[in-house]
Amino acid sequence: MIDLLPFGRTGHLSSRVIFGAAALGGMSQSRADQTLAILADYGVNHIDTAASYGASEDRLRPFLADHRDEFFLATKTGERDGDAARRELKRSLERMDVDHVDLIQLHNLVEPEELEQAHGPGGAVEALARARDEGLVRFIGVTGHGMRIADMHLRSLQRFPFDSVLLPYNFLMMQDAAYRASFEDLVALCAEQDVAVQTIKSIARRRWSDGTEGHRSWYEPLPAGDSLARGVAYVLGRPGLFLNSSSDATLLRDILEVASQPLAVPTDEQMAADVAEHDMAVLFDGAELERI
Repeated sequence: MIDLLPFGRTGHLSSRVIFGAAALGGMSQSRADQTLAILADYGVNHIDTAASYGASEDRLRPFLADHRDEFFLATKTGERDGDAARRELKRSLERMDVDHVDLIQLHNLVEPEELEQAHGPGGAVEALARARDEGLVRFIGVTGHGMRIADMHLRSLQRFPFDSVLLPYNFLMMQDAAYRASFEDLVALCAEQDVAVQTIKSIARRRWSDGTEGHRSWYEPLPAGDSLARGVAYVLGRPGLFLNSSSDATLLRDILEVASQPLAVPTDEQMAADVAEHDMAVLFDGAELERI
């Protein structure tokens, strides 16, 4: 079984691997049901979806009808305007047929102008705080991609007491000195304020050379095997971090199997060897890619 860890100051003990429900977005209902059934085998008790993840919220609906109380349920809104964010939240509640979510997150809040709108009068933060007061959500978080996101999360935490953050973390990204410094500053602040830190892209290999169409994930993941296991262990070997599973559901059981066993934390030399063997590359190479 996968270890549990306090999810920041929420009071919930979450599995250190969080199910990334983007994996359900393009599935049939029967395939989604089979995928969700895997979670119980490993004690996963936290699901992370988003309004923009295709049919993900719809696919969760029948599962949640029987298992809602067993899971910490998180979704996301990409809206920055308050009224629009509230509408999207309400639509998410309707799609999943639940009366509340445990966590609503501002999705990919990385552009400065969007940050200002979301935090400003009439913005999404104000609206989601009201939704929390009404019992539609319990906690509020912020997520993002790209090389600037740790700095942007630091700015967001100066403006509002978010309960969680989500951002990329893997060996290759941490070789960038600027990203590493910002990430460490963010983790230190989150520890001080008891904010949960969720990570993504643990098993990312590189961007697809032929585009994303026809693939299960917008990035090419590492194949099942020792390199994938080291990618997972690299994240979970660091105390306090949560790992959100890949949107490639064919790798879900491989990820959970590694996470449920005693971890062999890889050395930098092992990770560097994997980078060379798999011709790995940082996913984000310029501001234009950070909008993904």
